[in-house]
Amino acid sequence: MKRIIISILTFLSLHTQAQTDSIPKNNVIVHSDFRLEILGRKEAELNAAMAKTLERSAIGYRLQILSTNDKELAFKTRTQLLQKFPEQKVYMYFQAPYVKLKFGNFKTKQEAEGYRRQISNMLGGISIYLLNERVEIKPEKDVKDEDAK
Repeated sequence: MKRIIISILTFLSLHTQAQTDSIPKNNVIVHSDFRLEILGRKEAELNAAMAKTLERSAIGYRLQILSTNDKELAFKTRTQLLQKFPEQKVYMYFQAPYVKLKFGNFKTKQEAEGYRRQISNMLGGISIYLLNERVEIKPEKDVKDEDAK
């Protein structure tokens, strides 16, 4: 009985077709989600924006003016700095439980030291730390455009 079943199964297996015979060899159909193209465009836009941001930044110096848990003092000091030095930026960060106040985008250490002395005198001789950070810079063409205005 076993021999008959094995013979029948062997005979049937010889007449079956492989899966590759039923599909044309040169035609491949790909069904993709339309959202993949949108996602690809958005990623390309983000990469372009990131490259533009990196062009406008470099390693430079910033001054850490204040690190306190008194928000009123931080806002008051920020206002004083913006009034006295409108050409520079003041950055305010919150790192629990402290509010940190950083000042300026300086390319050279000498430029930062000049502001450091002025601000220290203005705020009653407080200690100001010089930080080596990635800072914002203006490309030369933007500076020329602003000078033309």
